[in-house]
Amino acid sequence: MISKLELLEYSIDYFTKFGSKSFTMDELANKLGISKKTIYYYFNNKEELVTEGLCFILEKIKQQMDEVISNENDPILKVILIYEIGFSYLNSFKPSFIFGLKKYYPKANAVFEAFRDDVVNHKVRNLLEEAQRKKIIQQDVKIDLMCELYFLQVENIAFKQNNLFEKYATDVLLKHLIVNNLRGIVTTGYSNRIFER
Repeated sequence: MISKLELLEYSIDYFTKFGSKSFTMDELANKLGISKKTIYYYFNNKEELVTEGLCFILEKIKQQMDEVISNENDPILKVILIYEIGFSYLNSFKPSFIFGLKKYYPKANAVFEAFRDDVVNHKVRNLLEEAQRKKIIQQDVKIDLMCELYFLQVENIAFKQNNLFEKYATDVLLKHLIVNNLRGIVTTGYSNRIFER
């Protein structure tokens, strides 16, 4: 019998690729070669499966981001690396998955919003404030405004009308959505290895 963890891994992979609403429990059971009864042994309903699957993948992303934060010294580089990790995952998400959360799965959407809020309003904001204290970021830059204008809007921009992840390489999006915005607020003379790519 498939384990709960295996079921979470497989289901979130399918949901992010095909959209959580359009990929049915019947299709999931068929793909995994199990009965729907097995799925319902672990989960009461599809929303519970989507929510727990999303928690599973977001926890993996969070661990990778935390590792970057603890292993790097430069706060600007940390912000860029956080988004590099995030973009590598968002690249595999279908826009219908993100929009489906908002429309059909309020609990899962709340989990996603809380994760995004934590990344931007805690990790990124703290790193930008640290950079400003170290005089890496210009002193007149409003960190709260930067977070609202750019960092809280990333997936909305990337998935708006066209899926930018389908049109452009992940590194190109990272450069245009994150690196170039940061380049505009750092002090003269600051550089890091990613700015030089």
